[in-house]
Amino acid sequence: MSLKLPLFGKTFSPKKIPPRKSASLSSLHTLDRSTREIELGLEYGPPIMNVGGHTLKFEDGQWITESGGNVSVREVERLKKRNIQLEEENNVLKLKIEILLDMLTQSTVDYHLMEKEVQEITPLH
Repeated sequence: MSLKLPLFGKTFSPKKIPPRKSASLSSLHTLDRSTREIELGLEYGPPIMNVGGHTLKFEDGQWITESGGNVSVREVERLKKRNIQLEEENNVLKLKIEILLDMLTQSTVDYHLMEKEVQEITPLH
């Protein structure tokens, strides 16, 4: 881009700025090979971190608790599914109880009506 300045009779042409070099955020590039192997090992394995006294391991796209006797995320998911299954079964059983109570009520009403009819038909002594 050049700009003609009529007052001075010269054209203005700014110098191009060279692109910035991207700086690595990792300090691993400063370590020599043997130190990197000691720090990282040859087999990296899943990432593991310690947060608030709990060791977490990243496995199959989920963080799983490794220490403290806590339940893993997989176990929590399994228990949630089981809980939903038991709630559905409980709802079915409640519905069956309601139906049985309705049937019992109807049978009781029918019995009392029949008993009343029988008393009306039989002569009093």
